[in-house]
Amino acid sequence: MSEGNGASRRSLREWIADLFGDEPEDRDDLMAILRDAAARQIMDAEALNIIHGALQVADLRARDIMIPRSRMVTLPMGAPLEELLPVIISAQHSRYPVVGDELDDVRGVLHAKDLLPLALRGEAVPFDIKDYIRPATVIPESKRLNVLLQDFRNARNHMAIVVDEYGHVAGIITIEDVLEQIVGEIEDEHDVDGENGIRQMDADTFNVKADTPLEDFNAYFRVALDETEFDTVGGLVLKSFGELPPRGRSIDLGGFRFRVMSADSRRLRLLQVRRLGG
Repeated sequence: MSEGNGASRRSLREWIADLFGDEPEDRDDLMAILRDAAARQIMDAEALNIIHGALQVADLRARDIMIPRSRMVTLPMGAPLEELLPVIISAQHSRYPVVGDELDDVRGVLHAKDLLPLALRGEAVPFDIKDYIRPATVIPESKRLNVLLQDFRNARNHMAIVVDEYGHVAGIITIEDVLEQIVGEIEDEHDVDGENGIRQMDADTFNVKADTPLEDFNAYFRVALDETEFDTVGGLVLKSFGELPPRGRSIDLGGFRFRVMSADSRRLRLLQVRRLGG
């Protein structure tokens, strides 16, 4: 036992000597040393991935990961509460830009939780959205993500409006978008555990990761969705939509209703799948 521990200690000392004795010339050299450390089990693969993600964030800018203008869910200034609640319930976001007559006229940000007391009263109450909105943080498309993350932390802010060089709204970005570039997708209670990427929620409803192979989906549900053109469930659903759909949109396909539970500006992440005619 002591001999094995000694070997581990020697490996650790050797790795530290490699790291500091022969200084890496660039990021590729540094990652090579870290990958070697992971291969020798001096650090685990998850830590290696986080370091890699943190290094990549310094090279990315807000425009690279923002939710684009075309997919933003906004709330109109002056809208009554009964018009806002269905939008909020359908989109299931926590924060919404509030705009005036046009999308470029951002008046502030509404936190959905601030409306919860009003929704629970069950009776008509005086409501003016300007009493609930908070100031919007505006950033340029070119802002580096590592700087933005620090700004989010310092200001305890979670969302920023991204504008282009002409001051027009280009999209929005959240602190979760930035963190997921470092640690990978942040899962919530709707997300899926398990090797096959499928989690049963009730008798006819399932949460399915968009990258689940169609072969696995077909085997699980004992169906025969076309596997010739697409490898994943997300690819098939995306083709059926004809565009990258926003969260909450659904489509019927192959005896199932697919509803987008999670998506970013580039891909689908999580789908709710419900059997039709069950």
